[in-house]
Amino acid sequence: MATEQPVGPTQEQLEILEYNFSKVNKHPDPTTLCLIAAEAGLTEEQTLKWFKQRLAEWRKSEGLPSECGSVRD
Repeated sequence: MATEQPVGPTQEQLEILEYNFSKVNKHPDPTTLCLIAAEAGLTEEQTLKWFKQRLAEWRKSEGLPSECGSVRD
């Protein structure tokens, strides 16, 4: 069998991501995103993707549209 590719972040990486999402910033700027990625040992692309998915989940749980800017008058 071929070597297994990691499916997603490890538990330790998820804890870092969750901590930053809930305690630091749900919308990290590029510099903060870079620092979070480095701390978690992920690429900036992986980290950004995780934040986007997590934000959509959070908005849904709050009863908000999953995309920002979808509230209209």
